[in-house]
Amino acid sequence: MNKQNNGIGTLQEKSLHAALKSWYARPGDALEVPVSGYHIDIVRDTWLVEIQTANFTALKTKLKALLPDYKVRIVHPIALERWIQRVSEDNKFITRRKSPKQGRIEEVFTELVRLPDLACHPNFYLEVLFIKEEVVWRDDGQGSWRRKGWSVADRRLIEVIDAIQFDKPERYAALLPSDLLRPFTNLELSEHLGLRRSLAEKMTYCLRKMALIDLVGKQGRNNLYSESKV
Repeated sequence: MNKQNNGIGTLQEKSLHAALKSWYARPGDALEVPVSGYHIDIVRDTWLVEIQTANFTALKTKLKALLPDYKVRIVHPIALERWIQRVSEDNKFITRRKSPKQGRIEEVFTELVRLPDLACHPNFYLEVLFIKEEVVWRDDGQGSWRRKGWSVADRRLIEVIDAIQFDKPERYAALLPSDLLRPFTNLELSEHLGLRRSLAEKMTYCLRKMALIDLVGKQGRNNLYSESKV
């Protein structure tokens, strides 16, 4: 999957969103279509396709309205490789470096935690795109303290590397490692997968809401989880 697109979006559309929409679209697709009072990125046959680079919370109302009558495919990118470009307040290039951070599929739960009940709907389909991206930091003093005031001015697509489809809830449960002893705690899950504890907690929260795992007991103060028997 090596089709590349570095297109820049409109004033209302960030570069990454615009580039992924262009990458994903095929001949015959309808773009920017109103459906039941909502703006849809791509309509393909009987599918409504939404490119969502972040903030699944913004999708909740739309999904609740559309899922009873339409099949909805959410396309979400995770960056396996990220480059940081720093620019001045007036957008002049300063530096460019490769970030040491590498994305991984479990990060999808950072967004799914906002709507795990909807992710189980039979008309809900999630496609995760593994990408290379460039993130533009602007030295305007308006950004996060973690970036020492640098703002994220834009995200740009470099390349789409691969894709993983989640067409049924069981696909999410398959992300639990088969060699992890059951029952398990969030700490054991995080250590086994090399995840942050907070991400492991989001993962088990989502899988519980999807009725894919159950809370089966306690180990001290820690909850114990195992696959659902139902």
